[in-house]
Amino acid sequence: MNQTTAQKSVGANYNMRNEEMKTNVIPEPKEPPAQPPMPPMPSPPPPPKQPGEFLRENGVLHMDKDFNQENCMPLVKMIMEYNLTPEKDAPKVIHLYINSPGGYVDSCMHLIDIVKQSRIPVYTYGMGSIASCGVMLMMAGKKGHRYLTQNTAVMSHEFSGGTRGQYHDMLDAQSHMEWTNQKLLEHYMKCTGKKEPYIRKHLLAPKTDHWLTPEEAVKHGIADVIVETY
Repeated sequence: MNQTTAQKSVGANYNMRNEEMKTNVIPEPKEPPAQPPMPPMPSPPPPPKQPGEFLRENGVLHMDKDFNQENCMPLVKMIMEYNLTPEKDAPKVIHLYINSPGGYVDSCMHLIDIVKQSRIPVYTYGMGSIASCGVMLMMAGKKGHRYLTQNTAVMSHEFSGGTRGQYHDMLDAQSHMEWTNQKLLEHYMKCTGKKEPYIRKHLLAPKTDHWLTPEEAVKHGIADVIVETY
């Protein structure tokens, strides 16, 4: 090996050692460790319950007004909504509290049809005073679960109505009233289990308001249980 070759070899070795020194003097930075996942953000608190929301969630409804389209339709819609709610969220029982002087039979019958068709049993509770259509709705509840308090006043009477206008119009109205009166009688018979003569005497006698004690209402098949509140 001549001198030039030896010099080149020494120079190459020096450069390699120099590169190694450059590499090792300051180590390469390590990859930073993976950060742990961020904990989930807490959910915001639910909004406060609105008045009446606990009642609706627990299947508690009230009929404390006159029976007409405006007052009956909210109950009709709520009972239908309960029946369409997924089973895990729907109430097991609908509790319908009644304190009403009565009203229009047609509106009452609409509500009664929904009560009788409900897949969720409807328990009825008479409180204060139930009269006329209030009695009809009371007796439509689930048998065995129609409750009166010891202080509830109960009044049953014959269907009443009136008409005016031209002669043929009054004849048509009379036919409708006779049909309504028959439907009223059938409703009493189905709900009380009593025969027509019994009902005509004790509950639907002509020109008579039958004011009943809670005990008499149970006897006549309008209710099942008297609740002693105190």
